[in-house]
Amino acid sequence: MAYTLITANRNYSSWSLRPWLLMRALGIPFEDRIEPFLLPDNYEAFRAFSPSGLVPVLIEGTRTVWDSFGIVLYLAERHAGVWPDDADARAWAQCATAEMHAGFGAVREAYLMNVGVRVAPSPPLPHLEQQIARLGEIWAEGLARFGGPWLAGEAFTAVDAFYAPVAFRVRTYGLDVGAAGAAWVARVLEHPAMREWEDAALAESWREASHEEELAAAGTLLADHRA
Repeated sequence: MAYTLITANRNYSSWSLRPWLLMRALGIPFEDRIEPFLLPDNYEAFRAFSPSGLVPVLIEGTRTVWDSFGIVLYLAERHAGVWPDDADARAWAQCATAEMHAGFGAVREAYLMNVGVRVAPSPPLPHLEQQIARLGEIWAEGLARFGGPWLAGEAFTAVDAFYAPVAFRVRTYGLDVGAAGAAWVARVLEHPAMREWEDAALAESWREASHEEELAAAGTLLADHRA
């Protein structure tokens, strides 16, 4: 049965990037359908295809799978490589992925994902500094424990896909995530699927006002590489 993956704007939609990147990296074929953010609140429009009114959504036949973590769990039952083969690495990767999915709200709120811009951020508050430090800690731990070059070992897995949107944020806002974290950020940004996503983001011509307002509030715009 063929998959359709519904995602939103490449510049803005960090949640969409996760399953899209994982499926591209693992060579899982899917129809790529984009439903852009056109309004400050897209809930009613997205309810036409998403039970939660949010993206991403994976459709297989008559089955709808929603939420980025739900999609990854669904794919893991059907495809090899979503999680590491090694039991220790797999347990760590699943915990780190769950932490990303449930946490880091302050980072997401303060540093909106916008792939095509560079921003000098406003000085971070203490709780933001704590979350940024935790990101660097997780990345350094995974690389040290499992030998890299990816977070849970030799292969790109779901844990890399879930932290990949933060890599764009690190570059956009110049965040300090430590030497090991910076090395992983550089590596994931060069992944062919990440480059494909970025190229599409830079080519996007549409803008959504509330996202642009949040970006302006995050700091001083230094460069805008978008079309």
